[in-house]
Amino acid sequence: MLLQTEPTPSHIKEEKLYQEMGVKDHEYERIVNLIGREPNYTEIGMFSVLWSEHCSYKHSKPLLRQFPVDGPHVLQGPGEGAGVVDIGDDQAVVFKVESHNHPSA
Repeated sequence: MLLQTEPTPSHIKEEKLYQEMGVKDHEYERIVNLIGREPNYTEIGMFSVLWSEHCSYKHSKPLLRQFPVDGPHVLQGPGEGAGVVDIGDDQAVVFKVESHNHPSA
């Protein structure tokens, strides 16, 4: 039976294994600065999930910030990815963006 071991923190850094989990180089360096050492495989996985698009909107937040949040026709500014706009004639439109899915951003 072959026993497979977890990669060491130095192997993770040298081979940039963190990139397989969606962690960018600058994010890896930030993790090192935050915890004061090279993270192990489990810790990289935890940061990967915490900083993922699904949890932190790291790709879509800059795009969502471009939408107006107030104005004469904005009845409700975007909150959880949705907003309400007055289109006249006592009608309004609700816009919903599934902001944490990269393809829809």
